Amino acid sequence: MFSKLSRKLNLFALTWRLPIIIWQFVFFVGPVLFMVAMSFFLVKNYRMTEAFEFVNWSKMMNRGYFWDSYWYTVFIAAVSTVCAMCIAFPAAFALAFRASDSTRRWAIFLLIIPFFTSYLVRTFSWFVILSESGVVNAMLGSIGLGPFTMLNTNFGTLVGYMTLTLPLVVILQTVTMANIDKTLVEAARNLGCSAFRTIWQVIIPLSKTGLIIAAIFCFILSFGDFVAPFYLGGSQEPTLPILILDTTKSGQQWPRAAVVAIMMMLTLFAIAFIGIALAYRKPKGAK
Repeated sequence: MFSKLSRKLNLFALTWRLPIIIWQFVFFVGPVLFMVAMSFFLVKNYRMTEAFEFVNWSKMMNRGYFWDSYWYTVFIAAVSTVCAMCIAFPAAFALAFRASDSTRRWAIFLLIIPFFTSYLVRTFSWFVILSESGVVNAMLGSIGLGPFTMLNTNFGTLVGYMTLTLPLVVILQTVTMANIDKTLVEAARNLGCSAFRTIWQVIIPLSKTGLIIAAIFCFILSFGDFVAPFYLGGSQEPTLPILILDTTKSGQQWPRAAVVAIMMMLTLFAIAFIGIALAYRKPKGAK
């Protein structure tokens, strides 16, 4: 009797899970498998032909420009993540521990508003601000500084990445720290901990999971972004998304572009799994 009931419950649960399972297979697993298969295809006379050759992998893995783009993309995404986490932390700390519940809700709502507009439009707005005759240089010029070249530089790329990721990082950090038991923070201060020591030894360990998840999201979004390095960075040093575009334009080499895309996915999966393992790892001695 119990086994029949258990089977019915399993079928009931599977029925509700089926739509998301189908969605994942149709829009994620299927395209990924096709992309993997396409990486072994050959291009002859600007046409892809089905094959199972390692030519594309061999040529891309042995090209210096691929590895230059790969490590540059990893580096600039990592710098973006560190900058976003450091800039977001004071704001999130103030919202979590200094602001009222009402102020915090309004702040989170205002942080969500940028996502209502096109990221491309927000990126193009930086042209007015960062150009040599723009707002920033005009302000610096009033005190006798500049003009500085900020567009078509790594700085421009980082500004674009901040535009994409910073609101999300602030939201994730705020939500995480707002859920910390305030009595633990008060106890640390009553025991003589300084403000810095309280943050380092109490708040950061208690919000470790949320902070790492925020960093993972920031790195993933920066690593895969095309708009900021192309329009604000000027493609001076091509990132992997730009390399994909250049590869497809070069003789319709979609299979080689698929190799680049697969390497990006493998890197992001590795970063995500390592980050999640660190986020949910229990301290030594904990049960």
